Amino acid sequence: MLEYLKEKYAVTKAFYFAGVELDGYKYSLLDNDDLDLDELLKFQLGKLRRKDISEAEVVVLGKHIQKTKFYRKLRLFGYVLRLRPVKVYWNEDKPVKKANCDVDMTFEMMLLKDKFGGLVAMSGDGDFVPVLKYMKDEGKKLVILARGERAAKEIKRLGGKDFRDFGYLRELLKYEDK
Repeated sequence: MLEYLKEKYAVTKAFYFAGVELDGYKYSLLDNDDLDLDELLKFQLGKLRRKDISEAEVVVLGKHIQKTKFYRKLRLFGYVLRLRPVKVYWNEDKPVKKANCDVDMTFEMMLLKDKFGGLVAMSGDGDFVPVLKYMKDEGKKLVILARGERAAKEIKRLGGKDFRDFGYLRELLKYEDK
C-alpha cells in the first residue's frame, strides 16, 4: 500500500493511526511518546506462557499478539505509527472499545500543515470533514481514499473528483506469495 501511495500520489510520509491492546502492559501517553512494540510483544508472549491462563484468554491474547506483530511490520515498511491504548467503556452492559485516534490524526494534520502541500486521507469518517475542509480551503491538495459504501456523504462531496473508492485496491495490491 505504501509503495502504491508513493507512486500514485507522491506520498513522502505515511502515518498510521490505530488503537493497540496493552493486556496489562504499563504504558501511559503522559509518560511516553512512543509505545515500544518489541517490549509489548515480549510482555504479551510472557502472559501467553502463564500456567493459569484460560483458553478464552489465549484466543483473545493471540489476536492481540497478531495485531502487535502487524504494527511491527508496518513500522518496518516505513509507516509512522501513532498507536493509542485501547480503553474499554461499558454501555448498557456491553463493552465498547475506543482508542480516540481521530483527535490524534486531526492534531497531527494541524501540527504539520505547513510542511506539506497536499495529503491523502484514508478515511470516510465524517468527523474529519472540518479539518479536511480547512486543509482544502488553505490550498492543500486533498485526495480522499475510502470505501465508498461506508464513506459519509459529506466526505464524498468534499473530495469531489478527488474522492476515490479504494475497494478496487484490494485486487490491485493483494499479496501473492512467490
